[in-house]
Amino acid sequence: MASKDDASLMVQILQWGSLMGVEDALHTIFSDDFDPAEASAEQTAVRKVLYFGEAIGTFVKQGVLDRDLVLDLFAIRFSWQRVGPAALRVRNETGEPRMYENYQALAETQAA
Repeated sequence: MASKDDASLMVQILQWGSLMGVEDALHTIFSDDFDPAEASAEQTAVRKVLYFGEAIGTFVKQGVLDRDLVLDLFAIRFSWQRVGPAALRVRNETGEPRMYENYQALAETQAA
């Protein structure tokens, strides 16, 4: 169960996301004309969502933030479906399997 500390951290994360323009980035990746198969981590919206998702996933993985609270608030699985193909291409291109792994792992727990 989420604590008041989790809620406080979540408010800070939401503020940080607002400052970096995550709302607009999410609007872009959820639009009808966004094609996940053609998406690139070079696109501003994709890059912002990947960075934000990885940060949240890392907080959850490290036990700093309650997983159920995050999954109740964010459509992690759905956003990963939209930007995940770009993240997987980055992994392939860089040879770094850890790129965005925490975001993906969190999305997979929501799908389960």
